[in-house]
Amino acid sequence: MEVIRTIKDIQMLSHRLHEKGVVIGCVPTMGYLHEGHLNLVRKAKELSDFVVVTLFVNPKQFGPNEDFERYPRNFERDCKLAEDAGCNVIFAPDILEMYPIGFSTSISIHNITEKFEGERRPGHFDGVALVVTKLFNAVCPDIAVFGQKDYQQTLVIKQLVRDLNFNIKIVIAPTVRESDGLAMSSRNTYLSPELRVKANVLFNALEDAIKAIQEGCRERKVINAILHKRLRTVPEIKIDYACAALAENLDEPDVFLAGDHIVLLIACYLGTTRLIDNALVTIPKIEKK
Repeated sequence: MEVIRTIKDIQMLSHRLHEKGVVIGCVPTMGYLHEGHLNLVRKAKELSDFVVVTLFVNPKQFGPNEDFERYPRNFERDCKLAEDAGCNVIFAPDILEMYPIGFSTSISIHNITEKFEGERRPGHFDGVALVVTKLFNAVCPDIAVFGQKDYQQTLVIKQLVRDLNFNIKIVIAPTVRESDGLAMSSRNTYLSPELRVKANVLFNALEDAIKAIQEGCRERKVINAILHKRLRTVPEIKIDYACAALAENLDEPDVFLAGDHIVLLIACYLGTTRLIDNALVTIPKIEKK
């Protein structure tokens, strides 16, 4: 496995591979890889001939009081894990390579970014859109694989690809979970042992809401209340949001209709650690008697 540090070098490699008809898969990450990331690498390996994993902690998507400086990093470990999962090249630029002196371009995506994560983390999705655009232009992949755990982000990236005419197939892989249901995340390392035991309350809340929907609940506010009720059983939880919305566009009708595909979205602080999770569910159709 090779490590490439510059945009010019990764573009030259991609050009040579494409001339040979090689299908390139890309897995953009911020590093500190876990099984969730590795599942994305394996999925990219299934769908392409050559896999590039990008490792770049993007300062543009962190707010002023967020955890950019302390975000976990372990480059050597990441390289070993990525190689074992089937990665062919690590693209690991430094900040000046991605954002050289004088860099002054921004990208904004509207509508889909204006609630939930976008409302709580102003500028976050602008930073995501910018870095993904730069990574796509550097790696020139045919396929890019992202995880469902960052659900709203996947909608933003799909919008970006449509609007800017990227000829890239976006693949969304299911969330990988710990044995107790907690969604795998690099930020889980921030949790103390005591809080880690309580972290599966997010998954339990999603399960409660899914069960209610399958039993006939259709009212959005009732579904939201079910999520909140379970989350509040843990005193250390501070809820940012816990909501049901249409999966396609995050609209929030008062009542969901049979056949609607909806997403249940949770963001909360457990102690000082911010966790997110989600689940997809379809409103069942009423059976005729």
